[in-house]
Amino acid sequence: MKLGIVGLPNVGKSTLFNAITNAGAESANYPFCTIDPNVGTVAVPDARLDWLSDFYKPKKTTPAVVEFVDIAGLVKGASKGEGLGNKFLANIRECAAIVHVVRCFDDENVIHVEGSTDPVRDMDIIDLELIMADVEMADRRIDKARKAAKADKKYNHEAEVFEGLRAWMNDGKSARSYLSEVDEEDGELIKTSELLSLKPVIYAANLDEDGFADPTAVEYYNQVAERAKAEGAQVIPVCAKLEAEIAELPADEKALFLEDLGIQESGLDRLIRASYTLLGLISFLTSGEDECRAWTITRGTKAPQAAGKIHSDFERGFIRAEAIAFNALKECGSMAAAREKGLIRSEGKDYVVQDGDIILFRFNV
Repeated sequence: MKLGIVGLPNVGKSTLFNAITNAGAESANYPFCTIDPNVGTVAVPDARLDWLSDFYKPKKTTPAVVEFVDIAGLVKGASKGEGLGNKFLANIRECAAIVHVVRCFDDENVIHVEGSTDPVRDMDIIDLELIMADVEMADRRIDKARKAAKADKKYNHEAEVFEGLRAWMNDGKSARSYLSEVDEEDGELIKTSELLSLKPVIYAANLDEDGFADPTAVEYYNQVAERAKAEGAQVIPVCAKLEAEIAELPADEKALFLEDLGIQESGLDRLIRASYTLLGLISFLTSGEDECRAWTITRGTKAPQAAGKIHSDFERGFIRAEAIAFNALKECGSMAAAREKGLIRSEGKDYVVQDGDIILFRFNV
């Protein structure tokens, strides 16, 4: 699953991306430095997997991952092709969700494309460009439905739904916010479109080092937080410059550095975890001396389909899943002790896998 990192030029997107992936995306103090979208894969922090790895000392440990795409800075008029807009809007369309980086610091040495720091204005610019691109998409959907309605009148309703959505977006409001205005069936119809402003969003408030130490004392951050709350979105405080420095450190030095800062985990770890949750994803775990691994599934996945993530034969020949919650195993100290206490459950085809389940699948093909 891909998440697109978006924002105006020079708000810290590529610096943040560098920190997330260590992929070395070029970062410079001028607009359009990022020409092609950079793609990087990053591990989802998971203390449960760390514990299993320490316990089993496996030959290999494989975490769950999320893919981030660093998309070049958008500017006013991007929906009309300004800057390099159309190309990058297409790149966003391929992503499952958006990480919107908002600059929340003043620095005369870092050029702001709009001439000053103003988080609300910056958020409005990006939101409006996505919405206006969506208006064009809605127009095309309406035209297609009206033509289809000549042969089958049921398409008239589809056209009416998208006409209502278009009117809503013409007022500068996102497709995402329109879902609460329609019934579930019409909402599902709208979700069949590839609308940019329909995608879930996390706001990454990029602060300087002083601001990151106490985000709520920064008025810029509070403006972003207030906007996010109104939208039902999350805001994660980060200091992209600091995170890039932390990312260069070995794991043990990183822990000490964070301790010196008085924080338990980096802003990036929180952002990655929040992004994983935003997509409705959870992890189940497999463990042993060969490999300890976190497997990514959508929340609500049943046992046979979860087994299929490991191998199609596991799903095809599924018999049962032997499962235990991670916390139960940790408390017992070993699988043998957990089995003695009867904590390892035998689950069938209708079992909905829970986040943190440690599972052994039984199958026969």
